[in-house]
Formats: sequence, structure tokens, C-alpha cells
Amino acid sequence: MMKFLWLHLLVSTYVSGPLVLCTKEKRHQGRHHIEHHSRVKRDWVWNEMSVHEEQTKLPFYIGKLKTSNAIPNSRYALQGEYANSIFKVEENTGDIYGFERLDREKKSQYELTALFVDRKTNKTLERPGVFVIRLIDINDNAPIFTQESYNASVSEMSSHGTLVTLVTAVDADDPTVAGHAIVTYTIIQGQQIFRINEKTGAISTAVSNLDRETKASYEIIVQAKDSPGLDGGFSSTVTVTIHLNDINDNFPMFTEKLFTFNVPEDRRVGEVVGKISVQDLDEPQNRNTKYIFLKERFQEWFQIKTNAQTNEGILILKKPLNFESKDNVFRMNIEATDPSIDLRVAKQEKPKSTTEVVINVLDVDEPPEFSKPFYLFKVKEDVKFKNIDYVLATDPDAAKRSVRYSANNNRDDPIRVSVTGSIFIEKALDRETKAWHNLTVTAEEIDSPTKKASSVNVYIQVLDVNDNAPEFAEHYTPKVCENTANEHVILQISSTDKDEMVPGIKFTYYSAEKENNFTVLDNHDNTASIIVKNGAFNRDVAKFYYLPIVISDNGTPEQSSTNTLTITVCKCNENGEFTFCEEAAKRAAVSANTLIIVFVSIFLILLVVTLLLILKRMRGKTPIILGKNVPEIHEQLVTYDEEGGGEMDTNSYDVSVLNSVRRNVVRPKREAEPGPMLYAQVQKPSRNGDMFSMIEAKKDEADNDGEGLPYDTLHIFGYEGSESTVESLSSLESGSSDSEIDYDVLNDWGPRFKMLADLYGLEQLEEFAY
Repeated sequence: MMKFLWLHLLVSTYVSGPLVLCTKEKRHQGRHHIEHHSRVKRDWVWNEMSVHEEQTKLPFYIGKLKTSNAIPNSRYALQGEYANSIFKVEENTGDIYGFERLDREKKSQYELTALFVDRKTNKTLERPGVFVIRLIDINDNAPIFTQESYNASVSEMSSHGTLVTLVTAVDADDPTVAGHAIVTYTIIQGQQIFRINEKTGAISTAVSNLDRETKASYEIIVQAKDSPGLDGGFSSTVTVTIHLNDINDNFPMFTEKLFTFNVPEDRRVGEVVGKISVQDLDEPQNRNTKYIFLKERFQEWFQIKTNAQTNEGILILKKPLNFESKDNVFRMNIEATDPSIDLRVAKQEKPKSTTEVVINVLDVDEPPEFSKPFYLFKVKEDVKFKNIDYVLATDPDAAKRSVRYSANNNRDDPIRVSVTGSIFIEKALDRETKAWHNLTVTAEEIDSPTKKASSVNVYIQVLDVNDNAPEFAEHYTPKVCENTANEHVILQISSTDKDEMVPGIKFTYYSAEKENNFTVLDNHDNTASIIVKNGAFNRDVAKFYYLPIVISDNGTPEQSSTNTLTITVCKCNENGEFTFCEEAAKRAAVSANTLIIVFVSIFLILLVVTLLLILKRMRGKTPIILGKNVPEIHEQLVTYDEEGGGEMDTNSYDVSVLNSVRRNVVRPKREAEPGPMLYAQVQKPSRNGDMFSMIEAKKDEADNDGEGLPYDTLHIFGYEGSESTVESLSSLESGSSDSEIDYDVLNDWGPRFKMLADLYGLEQLEEFAY
């Protein structure tokens, strides 16, 4: 049976002294709970061990494990973090040593387990106990700034104590041990201009006259030191660059006392004639230069604008220059200032700068100048061959060269311009056609080598003359019922006039015929009413009534016209609604446009017919090839697949079929030609015009003939030739006709039609058959 041992741990350190063993009962303070067993078993109870970091003498002693009862063949052992590597225990004595240099900033404590085991069996003789080795800090780290360098800025001329920036340094040592991690700040370079809060690291200005134009930036060195109030300690430094931000505190100063510009007199209004420069030490965004003429009269000629990028004063021409005038040299004083500067921070004593500007006007050969910027003339219409007025242009140069005039109008324009500038009317003007005539007149120097020229716009207004009579404002189509009562108003009419409708124009109306079924009532407001005078109309007597109305104006001279109303008499129902009206439009004559279209269409049709007749006649004059025998004709037609009864008529019918019919005709022996038969023979029908049996025979022969071409007899005889003298030779058509056709005339047409004569001349064939 294993005996229970009292184990004591004696830990010797520079600070804490020996480690005291506590029982389980004491460890549970406040409970006072005591367990009663047959035997008392003790546990390992450890307080932490402490040792200083960064010990250089290796190995170094850390603490001791000790038991009150020595047990033979027993030993001490360690388990846990870095056990038997960094930390080792003496098996017999229980002394713990460290074998490496320890850094608290890397790892501040280590957790280990103490064992008391049997040497032979390695069985634990006591319950394992866990303890901690804590490293005690020493001041071995200097404060480190959070940035390698600092950049800050502050406005120039800032007041004393203005915050610039904040620097921060961090110390890795234990802040609870003797102020090892407490940092203080000081400026070791630049302390005359800036100051720093030693606890917070806040940097502020120490003066109030920082001038960017004198020095734009400063570099100061800040030191951070730990363990304040103690000897020794560590420190580090950092560079802080402080830039001064520019403010608008400098007035512009002219770079020259005199600026001279030579400007040609033909320089256009709005163009630049010169630039004046100033020097402003402020940055471009803080420059606000204003230029002022000291004498206001120069503002009529020139304008000064400030270039935002270069701060220059831009002189712009406002009036045309003239070398020949007295104003050909301008001497003016210009002032430059900056109104946005606070005079309390301004550096110059004089807030304004003045310079003199001289502009010399140079002579150039100028084009003629018109007396007016434009010309407006008025002329009455219906006037021709009249001189309206003239334009005038002179040479502004000292030479005073002569000038000739021309216009850009075309030949049809009624307005003409002479070389002397006179404007006259060549043709009568019509305001109703064109109320305004606009043209451009050019004046050119005659004797000038440069041929300088200028142009001006001329506007001619055509004044109205009362030369048009009033007429109906629209096309009226009045209607009236047969039973319309007298004094009934059927229509109200108004008028229009092509002449200018000036205020006060009046139209008067009256009927051109005194005796009529209707009367015209002038309403004296430029309208008139059409009233039934004699009612109860009879459509059988008259379906239309024509009312001529005279319309006059009050112009000078007075104009009038007669306009006719066509009034239609309609059938109406009981409610007076029109039920049937004769269309007056049917009685209207055909318009001129319609007649033109009809005549053009007829002419085109006649032209086409004429061309067709000419082509047909030319085709009829084609040379006829004579002298060919029947086999040659047959060969030609079959080879070219041409139809017809002759070489001229290639669209008539297939000659091979006719030849095949011809071979079956019985001919006299005295006309039989020696040699083989060229065509198949067929028995000719006995009656004149009986083609049905012949066609059936030919069809049967064609179906059984393996040497001949597969001609479709019905198809072939269905095409008639356009060049045949006779109208049609088709047996198909002749068979369907009731008329008697005499083909004996073919015998009189010569050898070319002998084949047809043999085929269709039945009486002659029958004579040969006997």
C-alpha cells in the first residue's frame, strides 16, 4: 500500500521568495469543508513561479520541487510547454532551470505540470500538479513611433498655439512595472518654432509669423523616451515635416512700368490687343487680381479681363480702330489690386500697383465702308423702270480710292444695282407674289492692288396697291328646299382680298341682277346674307339657280368682282331636311388639268401604235430566200425548231407534218420525182375540209413511227404564223368553221406554196388520183 507524502515546493526567486504548500482545505477558503476518510490524500497545490526575463547566464535557476518523505526509486519530472527543452528539472532534487534566454514581450508566461513518479514503473506517486512560470519585465524596449515619418500642414500666418499634428510612440514593456512603458515627448530640433505636449505628443505653433513665401516647409525632430523621472531608459526619434499652406496675403505687382502694343486698325471688335502681367507670390488659387482703368473714357474702347491661370490682364477691343482718326494712339494708366486680401495679414504697405499702357494704331488697307449698317427701301408695287434709291460706300484710307458696286441677285430678280450704287426696278413688282426683296450689295475698290471689298444687306419692302378685287372666302354650295318660305336666310357669305388687309377695309355686297328669286343683304360687317325672295320652288321648272353677286372694297382705286352662287333646289322631308339634291358638280366643265392629262394619254397611245406599225413594216421588208428545194426547207425548219409555212413565217406551223401529209397524196406519175420519198404518206380525206380522219391517222402513224420526231399534231397546228398572207391555214380551225374556203389560189402562188397547194387543193389532187 502506497504511503501518502507531504510535498513541499520551495521556489527561490529574487523577488517572491520560497513557495508555500497549502492543503486542499486551506485552498477552499470560506468553505471550511473537511473530508473525513480512513486516510488523508494530499494534492499538488502551486502558486506561480516568477523569474526575470532576458537572463543571459544559462542555465539559470527558476525554482525547486521538494517532498517531505523520501521514497526510494522515485524522481521528479515536468510536462507541458517547452518542458525538457527550455525548462528542465533535476530528478533527484526537484530544482527547475531555464536553458534559453526568455523575452517577456514575445511570451509572458509558461504553463507546466509537476510529476512525482516511480523510477522503475513511471507510475505517478502523487497526483500531477499544474503551475505557471511568469516572466518579470525589465526595461529592455525603446518607444517606437507608429509612423516612420510624419507629414503635416498648417496655414501660414497662423496664430500662436495652432495645432499642427499629433505624434504617437508605443513601448512594448510592461506598463505596470516601474514606468517601463510610460512615454514622454520632446522636440530636440525646431523647438523655437513649434512646441509639443510631452504627454500627448500634440505639436502646435510657437510663433505667429510663419510666412510661406519666406520658407514653405520645416523639418523638426521629436524624441520619445520611457521611464520618466528615472535614470537611464530608452528613447527614439522621428522626423516631422510641416508644410505651410498658402493664403492670399500678397498684392499683385506689375512686372513692367510701361507696356507698349502696336495694333493694326483692322483688328476686329472682341479680339485681344495686348496682355499685361503682374507678379503675385501667392499660389494661383489664391490670386484674385483686378485691373482698373484710372480714366473711364478708355473703357469705351477697351476691356480688361483677368486670365485665371496666368493672372494676366487681357486687353480686348470694344470699338473699331481707325488710323485716319485722331484716336490712333492710346495712353492709359491701369491699376492692379486684390480686393480679397485681409489687410491685417497683408505684407506690402501699398495694396495697389500702377503701370502705363500705350496702344499705337497702325494703318492698313481697309475695305470700303458703307454709310449705313444696312439699307431699307420702300416702293409701291406695279412700278417698273424706277430708281428707288442708292447705297454709298467710301474708302476710309487716305488714298480715297473709287468704288464700284455689284449685287448677288440672279437674272430673274426685278431689282438691279448699278455700278454707281443706284438701285432701280427693272420689272414690275407684285406684293401678292413677293412682299420683300433682299439682296447683298458689294462695294469693291477699283484701283487698289488688293481689291478690298465689303458688303451690306439691302431690304426692299413692296408696298401694297389696291389692285385685286375681293372674292368669296370659300367655295359655297348653298341648298334650298322646294317649299322654303320667303325672307328665309339660306347662307351667310364672307370675302377675302389678296391685297393687304389693313384695318378699316370694308366689303360691300349687292346682287348683279335685280329680278331674281333671291336677294343679297349686306350686313355691313364684311359679310352678307342670302335671303329667299320668291319661294315655293319647283324642281321640274329649275333645279339650279344662279345668283351673281358683286363684291366691292373701299380701297383706292376701288376694286370689285362678280361672283356667282349656284343654289341647288332639293327635296326635303317634313322637318326641312334635305332628302335628295342634284349634284351641281356634274354640270361643271372639265378642268384644264384634266384635259391636259387626257390629251397627253391619247398622244402616248398614238405614239405607241405608230411605232408598232413602223416595226411591222420594217419586218415585212426582210429579204426572202428563194430557190431552195423542199428537203432544204425541211432540214432548216427541223434543225432550228421553227414553225410556219415559209422562211419568212417561222411561227406558223410545223412543215414536217404538212410534208408527211403530202407523202400520202397520190400524185401523177409524170410529176413523180426520182429518188427516195422524203415524207411519210397518208391517205388524203375524200371531202374538202374533212381533217378529222387525217389527224387521227397521223396520230396513229406518229405513235408507231420509231424514226420520226414525237410531234404533237394537235399542238403544232394550234399556232398560226404572224407573217402569212392568209389569215389562218389551220385544219383544226377550218374544220370547226361552217364557211367554205377555197384553197385553189395556192396553185397560183408559185413553187414556194406548191406543197400547200398539193395538200389543200383537193379538187386538183382528186384529178391526179384518177
